[in-house]
Amino acid sequence: MNMTLDWLQAPCRPIDQQAAAAAQARQDRLTKPRGSLGRLEEMAIRLAGMQGTDTPTPDPVRILQFVSDHGVAVEGVSCFPREVTLQMLHNIARGGAAVSVMAEAIDAVMEIFDLGIATDPGPVAGVRSERLGPGTGNIAREPAMTDDQLARALDIGRTAVERALDEGARLLICGEMGIGNTTPATALACALLDLEPAILTGPGTGLDRQGVSRKAQVVAAALALHARPEHGPVELLRRLGGFDIAASTGAFIRAAQLGLPILVDGFIISAAALVATRINPGARDWMLFSHGSAEPGHRHMMEALDADPYLHLRLRLGEATGGATLVPLLRMACVVHRKMATFDEAGVSEA
Repeated sequence: MNMTLDWLQAPCRPIDQQAAAAAQARQDRLTKPRGSLGRLEEMAIRLAGMQGTDTPTPDPVRILQFVSDHGVAVEGVSCFPREVTLQMLHNIARGGAAVSVMAEAIDAVMEIFDLGIATDPGPVAGVRSERLGPGTGNIAREPAMTDDQLARALDIGRTAVERALDEGARLLICGEMGIGNTTPATALACALLDLEPAILTGPGTGLDRQGVSRKAQVVAAALALHARPEHGPVELLRRLGGFDIAASTGAFIRAAQLGLPILVDGFIISAAALVATRINPGARDWMLFSHGSAEPGHRHMMEALDADPYLHLRLRLGEATGGATLVPLLRMACVVHRKMATFDEAGVSEA
């Protein structure tokens, strides 16, 4: 199977600067000192420019939950066995996972994907089967994906975004679940940022110091095998990434091309955002960043993306939970922007 990747390079939709300027002007006329609502103002203005309207809203929200296994888990880089990925797929689908509860609380539609769990679960209610294989290859010893697997993973993200837009979505959040996936995310960040594994490697699901050291050695082995100056971001994604990271990368690029605002979640999804912007720099304009992850490498990715996350709650779960947590604040920012009176409307004197 051969699929072209030419679509990745298509231009992203430009931000509506006129709408953003109008939103800024409205904020400056609301009955408050200019800038006094801080980053709530910024949220409304950014969404206004993305959506090309003076009444921005994050709703409806679409969460794409990509579940897959990672071959590198056999290297002992996680506190949990690979079987947990399968167990968590069922938990998410049944509504018992944190992101499931959060999605219900914020009235978001969540589409769950089996991209390649080590053990084929068969049909699962509420899960879309898009299996690319029984997990990726072990990046410490082989490439994560074949060319076709990469192309298909990217395309799954692309078509998921197109489907979400057809169904009215106005904000995209990608989530992931897969034992061991902080390791490929770390490897990708090291390769793209030219930083040593010791700087970026963190505890993931709760490794102790010895476990983190072991994980950094595994990342170093993967980089020695795959990171070459001639390898661009697409090839690095194929060699070092995961099905979940690749699908999220495809989703981010397509969302930016079609004008769907992106809310970037934590450490693993930020690695996908980093890859997406290296493939198609225009994607960055469409990204909002929900929170600062407790993973030590996240700060370096945020610096590279020129991003200032809105929340700092020491989150490190992933699964789109950080993105879901921010949605109520986005709603608050938009409703204040829309309903608050201007000085003229309220008959209040300006200083």
